[in-house]
Amino acid sequence: MTRFIKLSDTDNILLVVDPLKKGEEAHAVTALANIPRGHKMAIRKIGKDEPIVKYGQTIGFAREDIVPGAWVHEHNVYLHSFERSYEFGTNTHPTRFVDDSARATFEGFRRANGRVGTRNYIATLTSVNCSASVARFIADEINRSGVLDEYPNVDGVISLVHGTGCGIDVKGPAYDVLKRTQWGFATNPNVGGVLMVGLGCEAFQIPRWMKSYDITESETFRTMTIQETGGTRKTVDAGVKAIIDMLPTVNAARRTTQPVSELVLALQCGGSDGYSGISANPALGAAVDMLVAHGGTAVLSETPEIYGAEHLLTRRAENREVGEKLIERIRWWEDYTARHDMEMNNNPSPGNKLGGLTTILEKSLGAAAKGGSTNLRAVLEYAEPIRERGLVFMDTPGYDPVSATGQVAGGANVLCFTTGRGSAFGCKPTPSIKLASNSFIYEQMNDDMDVNCGDVLEGVSLAAKGEEIFNEILRVASGGRTKSETLGYGDNEFVPWSLGATM
Repeated sequence: MTRFIKLSDTDNILLVVDPLKKGEEAHAVTALANIPRGHKMAIRKIGKDEPIVKYGQTIGFAREDIVPGAWVHEHNVYLHSFERSYEFGTNTHPTRFVDDSARATFEGFRRANGRVGTRNYIATLTSVNCSASVARFIADEINRSGVLDEYPNVDGVISLVHGTGCGIDVKGPAYDVLKRTQWGFATNPNVGGVLMVGLGCEAFQIPRWMKSYDITESETFRTMTIQETGGTRKTVDAGVKAIIDMLPTVNAARRTTQPVSELVLALQCGGSDGYSGISANPALGAAVDMLVAHGGTAVLSETPEIYGAEHLLTRRAENREVGEKLIERIRWWEDYTARHDMEMNNNPSPGNKLGGLTTILEKSLGAAAKGGSTNLRAVLEYAEPIRERGLVFMDTPGYDPVSATGQVAGGANVLCFTTGRGSAFGCKPTPSIKLASNSFIYEQMNDDMDVNCGDVLEGVSLAAKGEEIFNEILRVASGGRTKSETLGYGDNEFVPWSLGATM
């Protein structure tokens, strides 16, 4: 029989797990059209302008009268603004921590500043796009040379290049965000050494950046500019020498047993579908609850993709200040999109819609499930250092590379990425664990997917799947490779958020 799911007693639609043919019956309702897998069917009459209800929450409104058995999607659903009750802190509860003696551990790199990495990279950072090629040439030359074979504790040399650094207001938000992002990557615990390469005349001046954070050169932190060094070839040679000089020091790091409280887990979803909110995302949420119970930290982000679910998060805010800061960011995004002739419902993407998602509210209610059920402890600006433990929220765009860049800059040392349509993604220096929301995409893209959450649709409990994900996080944090790392992803996904005008 065709499978279907009604997610809440108050829902007026159901989710079609397998394709439903016209004339077939589900929940004692006969389908009036062929309904694709992951899409929705009305199970009672929904009058024009009445709410479409899924998860017990409004995901949109009926464009016209919708009869039982009708396919519910873009053609008969629209969205308008409506009030949501934020009820700050009404759904908080004490976290049930695991006893210290029973807390999980992993094998990580303890840094001199006390933070713990899950990888040990050397990074070539760039102050400006003009030095991007040189930074790549340096990293490529080292990686091709075979010299890294002599330093088994170094995971590699990566080039973190970007498309800005000049043509920006040095007193504006674009500069501040780039400054914070660069510092966050330079000090991420997965990075053991840094070479910062500039052109020399750009707006983002390396000496000014160093002064902002009281940075000095050392055996594991070096800087140079192409103009002062004497051009491309000389800078590549000097950069290669600088990295070779720091390799023995970076290689001296050793994995030792560390508490899970040192893990900072970035939460991402991309290429979502109608299954994401009932399999991969809540399963990851169950893993997040386990991580928090063991003293760890999880970072929920993608502000445009919690729009419509923010009222559920404010109810979990540890205090009113945290909840109000989240709403302030929502209001900022509403204004930001309006100023650029956009709307919050420009998301879901075409692929999301093919997978069954109709409105941003529907997508957000599923996406927010990644955050589990514990209290929301802080709301952070983009790339702001993550200092609180437990569940926190970072304001980022929904675009995955930009969002993940902010999380890693904040200090995330491992990442979980759910997908239903099949995203291809990596995030050096932070390993990315890919979670498939359905068995079809897990099998279709098996070289890219680490965990199949599709079996949740076949009866595996969210608790059991959450434990599987939690154990995979520990394996990867201890040095186990993810599928995206094996494929070589991660060198092109460093994308700092670019705000303001490019001059």
